[in-house]
Amino acid sequence: MTNNDLKMNERLPSSDLNNYSLRDLVLYFLRLGTFGFGGPIALVGYMERDLVDQKRWISKEQYLRGLALAQLAPGPLAAQLAIYIGYLKGRVLGATLIGIAFIVPSFLMVVGLGMLYVSFGGLAWMQALFYGIGAAVIGIIIKSAYKLTKLTLKGKSLLWAIFVIMCVTTAYTEQEIAWLFLLSGLVALFVLAPPKFIHSRTSALIPPLGLSLLQSLNIPQSETLFNVFLFFAKAGAFIFGSGLAIVPFLYGGVVQEHQWLNERQFLDAVAVAMITPGPVVITVGFIGYLIAGFPGSVMAALGVFLPVYLFVIIPAPYFERYAKNPQLIAFVDGVTAAATGAIAGAVIVLGRRAIMDIPTAMIAAVTLGILFKFKVPEPIIVIVAGLLGLVLFHYRG
Repeated sequence: MTNNDLKMNERLPSSDLNNYSLRDLVLYFLRLGTFGFGGPIALVGYMERDLVDQKRWISKEQYLRGLALAQLAPGPLAAQLAIYIGYLKGRVLGATLIGIAFIVPSFLMVVGLGMLYVSFGGLAWMQALFYGIGAAVIGIIIKSAYKLTKLTLKGKSLLWAIFVIMCVTTAYTEQEIAWLFLLSGLVALFVLAPPKFIHSRTSALIPPLGLSLLQSLNIPQSETLFNVFLFFAKAGAFIFGSGLAIVPFLYGGVVQEHQWLNERQFLDAVAVAMITPGPVVITVGFIGYLIAGFPGSVMAALGVFLPVYLFVIIPAPYFERYAKNPQLIAFVDGVTAAATGAIAGAVIVLGRRAIMDIPTAMIAAVTLGILFKFKVPEPIIVIVAGLLGLVLFHYRG
């Protein structure tokens, strides 16, 4: 190999040194969408483990940039990162195919559960399953959140402070406060990389400007299906950090504002999100089916994921161009620390509901211990926890 060849290899990202096709990537995300349990934190952890550490299809730097963009823009974290990885390989076509492959399997599952739910007037067995699975999922998410924290906070005291503040705030309010994400980014920018002046063209401003534009649209509401699409589009456009954080937003709109579902139905929808693989936010397919059948499920899913898709493919080229800008890096580090803290806070919120007694606490603790000591596939843990839930649910005090 000549010196020119060596120099060329040094310039190539590690993903270009590996032979894989867009088809390989589509098949991977089809499998992840079918068998990937544990919610957004677990899913982004699987992507890092599989695509960065094991397959080496993308570099750690590319993964971190994708994770940063996913956390900077609104929408469900895992779906955004998947779409970004698809964009790296095949631009718009790759982003589109990966998004479809990742979302469709769990969408079909929740629609099927919605059909059963409507046909049989409820899923009593689901509550028993959720009794065990919900506790196990908390253990899975804690393990993934721990790994994500090590990956994103980089040992910087300011980022840890932002993490703690956002964790406490999210756990206390049980909702995400969007302006705190932007404030965290600005604080990190001025402390970690104080600029001489702020460039108005920085790509960090694209997501906030996009939000302002969407908020300024005054679209008339008429038909039920359009109302469903519009509501879930707002959910996809204005919820930051994680699919987990969409739950309080959905509750306020679906149960309180529009009264499409009652309390029991909404809790069943949350259970569906936890016992099915893929992104947690796919529960919107179940909710949409209860509101307006299969067309409602399609409109709800399209509403949530269309803004997510656009918020990835539109800023991605600019994000790549400015990825090494120190001010942008500092801003993204601050937003990422805030999003990671919000996710940790969401774990606390979910834990309050999932860990309700000694048996569920033990299931969560044992799950966490197993994941730290052994390499047991998460679907096996989820299946065993569900079976334990079916047995223990009827004997709880």
